[in-house]
Amino acid sequence: MAINLSFNRTERILFCASKWWGDPDMPANMEYPTIEVTEDGETYDYPLTFLCQINCEDIASFDPEGKLPHEGMLYFFAAVDRWHGYESPTTNGAGEWAKGNLVVKYAKAINFETFNTCMLTDDDDQSLTDPELEITFSQCADDADVCRILGDSVEEGLLNFLRIPSDQTLELGFEPDGKALNILIKESDLKFGNWKKSKAVIK
Repeated sequence: MAINLSFNRTERILFCASKWWGDPDMPANMEYPTIEVTEDGETYDYPLTFLCQINCEDIASFDPEGKLPHEGMLYFFAAVDRWHGYESPTTNGAGEWAKGNLVVKYAKAINFETFNTCMLTDDDDQSLTDPELEITFSQCADDADVCRILGDSVEEGLLNFLRIPSDQTLELGFEPDGKALNILIKESDLKFGNWKKSKAVIK
């Protein structure tokens, strides 16, 4: 069985909890990921969009085979601005994305005393991120057309690390209609924490 992600607006403080959007809560030595882009002859670092953080204790009971980490925090960042209704210097489209457009990070242990919320702000110190949503988890069918972890994969030999369909709640739309952003990884790379081997495919 796969693991379904549901999203809820909440007044609860989500520091170090599983959440979508908002700002990531990371160890002090973890850097916010960026991608190098060039526009009008100028090269600069552009921050990837924080998709979500997953407190792995929340998904442990849905993963009896132990394919996923059962402690610590997983983080997913991706260049999804153009799919989220914003102008973007990145041009990823359908098919496999170029390296650097997706970053997966992992903190082996969660420490409320040393973790910090990494906030992206504009020149007026106003937040650049969408309001955070609480994530709850449940079992679902392997082929469910939902946001899910594991289950059916679009590429043989790779696990479905995170499947993100077009979703009105998240205000994400992948073209053409019916496509989804699939974050894929080999089971061996997932087992040994080779997060850099993850790849993003719209299919």
